[in-house]
Amino acid sequence: MTGGAGLIGAGICRTLRAHGWEVASFDLEEAPEATRSVRCDVTDEGSVATAMATLGWSGLDLLVNNAGRADPVTGPIAELTLADWRRTTDSHLTAAFLMVRAAVPLLRPGGSIVNMASTRAFMSEPETEAYAASKGGLVALTHALAVSLGPRLRVNAIAPGWISDGDGLRDIDHAQHPAGRVGRPEDVADTVLWLTDAGFVTGQVIVVDGGMMRKMIYAE
Repeated sequence: MTGGAGLIGAGICRTLRAHGWEVASFDLEEAPEATRSVRCDVTDEGSVATAMATLGWSGLDLLVNNAGRADPVTGPIAELTLADWRRTTDSHLTAAFLMVRAAVPLLRPGGSIVNMASTRAFMSEPETEAYAASKGGLVALTHALAVSLGPRLRVNAIAPGWISDGDGLRDIDHAQHPAGRVGRPEDVADTVLWLTDAGFVTGQVIVVDGGMMRKMIYAE
């Protein structure tokens, strides 16, 4: 998987390991304990190729594309530089393309790809254009790959909402969610695990947001 050092990524690594998976994290930061770390800039095709060679595995059963710049805010669109646009889109969308291209020859029949999208692919806050476009692109890439790679491989996406380690949360943060709480990394990780066995599910986006996308919000 990519981005295994981050909040969601570390949670996915822990859950997969707990269920008997051998896990490697492609990241510029160290992976969580007991997860193999492979240093990789997933936006660079040479780095991805080197990382795959370093990994040295003869086959894969799962690729999770989780890497990407975490901060969605890039400032006013009139001031957004092309370099900053590309830094965001490359970290999410181009990275996923490079990893899929490298992993497909290694993925065994019945294998699965999971792309990490976001509810921001479907709704936005101000000044998040590059992030929203990246996540929207991942949604489209997911269904395109599902059609191209099926039936040998299944490809799905997860769209998390607010996921937190719990620090600094207020009662109102939890209460505004129809599920009654803010999400945890384990919520996303459990969905990844489910998708590995969901043999009749492909080309889909699974929203993991505690029901927030189904809630009408009006200013009081």
